[in-house]
Amino acid sequence: MSAEASAGGHAADSAQSAVSQPAFHNTDEFRNHGLLGSKYVKLNVGGSLHYTTVQTLSKEDSLLRSICNGGTEVSIDSEGWVVLDRCGRHFELVLNFLRDGSVPLPEDHRELEEVLKEAQYYQVQGLVQHCLGAMQKQKDVFETVCRIPMITSAKEEQKMIASCRKPVVKLQNNRGNNKYSYTSNSDDNLLKNIELFDKLVLRFNGRVVFVKDVLGDEICCWSFYGEGRKIAEVCCTSIVYATEKKQTKVEFPEARIFEETLNILIYENGRGSGPGGLHLLDSRSTGPSLGAEEEGASGGDRRVRRIHVRRHIMHDERGPGQQTVYKD
Repeated sequence: MSAEASAGGHAADSAQSAVSQPAFHNTDEFRNHGLLGSKYVKLNVGGSLHYTTVQTLSKEDSLLRSICNGGTEVSIDSEGWVVLDRCGRHFELVLNFLRDGSVPLPEDHRELEEVLKEAQYYQVQGLVQHCLGAMQKQKDVFETVCRIPMITSAKEEQKMIASCRKPVVKLQNNRGNNKYSYTSNSDDNLLKNIELFDKLVLRFNGRVVFVKDVLGDEICCWSFYGEGRKIAEVCCTSIVYATEKKQTKVEFPEARIFEETLNILIYENGRGSGPGGLHLLDSRSTGPSLGAEEEGASGGDRRVRRIHVRRHIMHDERGPGQQTVYKD
C-alpha cells in the first residue's frame, strides 16, 4: 500500500507540475503570439490596473490591437498582467473611447494635450482627431475673446510694444488731466473715441493688439506702432481761446483714426519691412495732410523712418460758418 501511495503521490506531483508548467509556456506564448487565445485582458499601465476584453482593444488599428494579435511584444508578469510602461492617468479615457466611440474630453488645455499625447502613443486615430477637434474649438473660442491690456507704467508699455509682433494701437484716455473746463461737445466726442476704439477692437481682433492707457499726460490721443516703434500719432485735444477763458476741446477725427489703423496693417506679419510696405508708406507720406505735421528721420534706411502725426485744432467757436484755424 505504501508503494502504491508513493506512486500515487508521485503521479499527483507530476500532474500538478504538468498543470503549472503550461502557465510559463503561456507567458511565452503571450509574448510571441499575442492574446488571440484570450477573451479578457488585464492591463497594468504604470501601476493603474485595467480589466477589459481583446475585442475592445482591437476595435481600431492601433498599438493595442497590435499587442493583442502579437504584432508588438509586451511583458506579462507572473500574475498575468500585461505591463505597459506608460502613465495610466488617462488610459481609462482611451479605453472608454474604444468602447463607445466617443468620450467627453477635459476642458483644461494642458490635460487635453496630455490625452492627445496618449492617443498618439497608442495610435488611436479616432481619439487623436477627437482631441485635435476639441483643441481647435478652444483656439477659436480664445481668438473670439477680445482682451485689452491696460497700461500701468511707461516701462510696461515699452516692454509690451517692443516684444509684440503684431501692430499695436494705443488709446490714451485721461479725462482728469485737464487744467481748463471742457467745451459742450467734448464729453460726447470723448465717448465717441472710446466707442470707436471698441469697434476697432472687434473688427481687427487677432490682427492688431489694442491697449488702453489711462495714466498718460494726454486727454485723448491715439498712437500707432509697428515693429516695435511708433509710426503715427493722432491727438484729439485742442485749446479753445474763448472770449473770457480758455477751454479744452476734444475732437473726434474718425476718418483719420480709421485711416491710421488701416495703415498700421502694413506691419502685420512683418510686411512693413518689405518693399510693398515701404511703397505704401512712401506714397502716403507724399500726399497732403490737412491740419497735420509729419516728422520723420531722414536717412538711407527708410524702414526705420518715424512718422509723427499730430492734430491740434484751435478756434474761438463763435458759431457756424466762422473760420477754423488748424495749428500744431
